[in-house]
Amino acid sequence: MLNQSQMREVLDTFKEMFPEADCELNHENPFELLVAVVLSAQCTDALVNKVTKELFQKYKTPEDYVNVPLEELQEDIRSIGLYRNKSKNIRKLSQMLIDEYDGVVPHSKVELEKLAGVGRKTANVVAAVAFNEPTIAVDTHVERVSKRLGICRWKDSVLEVEKTLMKKVPKEEWSETHHRMIFFGRYHCKAQSPQCDICPLLHLCREGQKRMRKREKASNV
Repeated sequence: MLNQSQMREVLDTFKEMFPEADCELNHENPFELLVAVVLSAQCTDALVNKVTKELFQKYKTPEDYVNVPLEELQEDIRSIGLYRNKSKNIRKLSQMLIDEYDGVVPHSKVELEKLAGVGRKTANVVAAVAFNEPTIAVDTHVERVSKRLGICRWKDSVLEVEKTLMKKVPKEEWSETHHRMIFFGRYHCKAQSPQCDICPLLHLCREGQKRMRKREKASNV
């Protein structure tokens, strides 16, 4: 596990590598962001952005999603994984927004998690990006990077990873760290081919050092 000074080095390195890291899901308001994040589950942001380019021209409000046949909405997002369940959730959350929140996306993470298809990660992303609330949303990139670097333990659950990061990262840096860790995991410390050999954090990374030793051993055979 990284100590305080090592953690500070990690955060500063993330900042140096990805100073402008931000949400890559295209949106113009909290409602569009909410829909985009729901669509992004087990799907790339690039594909979501491709789909929402036309989707957000057709659907502007929660009422728009409720007033079309489910089959039509499914067809509009068909290229996205789990499109059947996602279309049902989008219609359900849209109806909930109309019935309980006057069609407005709530700011509270607790209220957000009450919406259909919205889990803790989605609520954290919407709260951070749309409403500037300090949060750390743990997706696959954040979890992978946290465990590889030894910020948390391999056996930790997603919730435990989130709690550990909230303890080790200054609160005023939560949201920006969340985005920088995603960029670090998406573009540098990739799942299948991490760039360990050029990583500025290799000296701190237990997983990277292990991979480099294996690579060196294989090259000497």
